[in-house]
Amino acid sequence: MTFTAGLRAAALSALLGAGTLSAAAEPVVIGQPSWPTGEVTANILATVLKDRYGLDAQLKPYGTAELFEAIDRGEAHVHPEVWLPNDAVDVAYFTETRKSLALAPARVIATQNICTTRATVEATGISAVSDLADPEMAAKFDTDGDGLGEMWIGAEGWVATPVERIRAKSYGYDQTMTLLEMPEDVAMAAVDAAAATSSPIVFYCYAPHHVFALHEIVRLKEPPYDAASWAVVKPADSAEWLEVSRAASGWQPAFTHVGWAPSFAEANPEAAAFLSAFALTDADAEAMSYAVDVDGEAPEAVAARWIAENAAKIEEWTR
Repeated sequence: MTFTAGLRAAALSALLGAGTLSAAAEPVVIGQPSWPTGEVTANILATVLKDRYGLDAQLKPYGTAELFEAIDRGEAHVHPEVWLPNDAVDVAYFTETRKSLALAPARVIATQNICTTRATVEATGISAVSDLADPEMAAKFDTDGDGLGEMWIGAEGWVATPVERIRAKSYGYDQTMTLLEMPEDVAMAAVDAAAATSSPIVFYCYAPHHVFALHEIVRLKEPPYDAASWAVVKPADSAEWLEVSRAASGWQPAFTHVGWAPSFAEANPEAAAFLSAFALTDADAEAMSYAVDVDGEAPEAVAARWIAENAAKIEEWTR
């Protein structure tokens, strides 16, 4: 199925508003996030849309919030990995208010925590997230001699990263730990080095992720998610977002979804049906993460192998 041309395309543009496709020859732009499963999934979707539906599917890197806005403007058409509840505010706005985004059913379940290594637990006695608010405990993670511990809380542009700053403030370890933002591959290299030398380390973690297969990782204890303890304001919505926000319990379990512009579905209903049916498993996601971050494979190579190994699934999804 290809984009319709002429009057139908113009009519769709007028009727559907934001996020519409403006011309038959216009490529389908798939946003490519900065984390391994998102990168690989984007490549899988692009390949299938090209091979099965003859679409000119192109990849373009975007930050999380930037990709939602690009779909709303009609500059991009597919989001390969929407996280809920992380992206709940944006999803509500673009699905309900703007009506420029649609989501597939939830597929992979994900968890988010503060993690450490088994060797760190044995060396320091840390067991809970709240322990990091103790200056004596925090000092055990000090690597630069300033008396404060250091910990990675995520990459710049991730929705989870400012939430981790809010959680640090809510638990009190914003006063005892230096909160670091850096690319994930740099942070995981630090975890690898700490594990190899039995050095203390603590960091934001999410699963499925290869780090759990690579090292003996321990999730620090904290109260289970309590909606009453969470009131998160996005940095884009208020200059005082950190001061007015709180998140004093664990993360709510998350799910990932494929998202697309409704205009894409109108123009390409069969392709949209494939996007709705597409489903990775937890094992798929962990293997993709391992292949990209540990084995150093290119996302497109990992995607090609997954497609070859899952031909029967693809055949079922594209009937």
